[in-house]
Amino acid sequence: MSDGTLSPQDLSDFMGERKVELFSISDHDTLAAYGQFTPPPGARVITGIEINTTWRENEVHVLGYNVPLGPSPINDLLEYNQVQRRTRAETMVKRLQNAGYAITLEDVLKESGGAFALGRPHVAKALVRLGIVDSVDAAFRQALSRGRSGYVPQLYTTPEHAIEKITEAGGIPVLAHPGRLKDRILIDELANRGLKGLEVFYPLHSADDTREFREKATKYGLVMTAGMDFHDISYHTQGVGMEVDAADLAAFLDLVGAPA
Repeated sequence: MSDGTLSPQDLSDFMGERKVELFSISDHDTLAAYGQFTPPPGARVITGIEINTTWRENEVHVLGYNVPLGPSPINDLLEYNQVQRRTRAETMVKRLQNAGYAITLEDVLKESGGAFALGRPHVAKALVRLGIVDSVDAAFRQALSRGRSGYVPQLYTTPEHAIEKITEAGGIPVLAHPGRLKDRILIDELANRGLKGLEVFYPLHSADDTREFREKATKYGLVMTAGMDFHDISYHTQGVGMEVDAADLAAFLDLVGAPA
């Protein structure tokens, strides 16, 4: 319901095909997937969301696990981010038009498929569908990355605020894919500001990354989590799901009330 290409039910069915035992659908800035799918028999689901935040002009993703699906302290935060996303998309389209690209906001909205969280991937897909570029990667390289005509910096909530609201809602705030951070000092800063977990296991983390993040989790008493970050089989060719030692997830599962 944000920037993935499968419907919630199709994604859940894919989980079943791959024998995934435990999962969340953690869309960006929305919980709308929940209630839109039936889990595979025997699979356990933990509610999850990936909140986009801005820290020193960098985009940082904070996961919220076990968050409620009804009214909660994170609702206003999500509405703020969704408004920022819409405004950013409108600005990107205007800048692209000024640079000579024949694209409209309606083209972008069509690519979103009714998603609640507009983003650069939707603009990129629109450029591909319009025949302006030949791939999403090319769209980012030629038009949507920093320094290009369609680039617009994000202005989301802060990671500290996301952590605060997830906690107030009764959820577990976890820093997503720390290996993608431009400055890993953020882990140390957030560990002292209410962060409860670290996504130690991630497909693009090297062995050294995983070792470093395991040590950080131990140092600060953070639970370890795993995330596939699956968006589309075209870009994540190994499919959904990843093997993780149950012992490494035990503390997290205890925290969310879903012991192994």
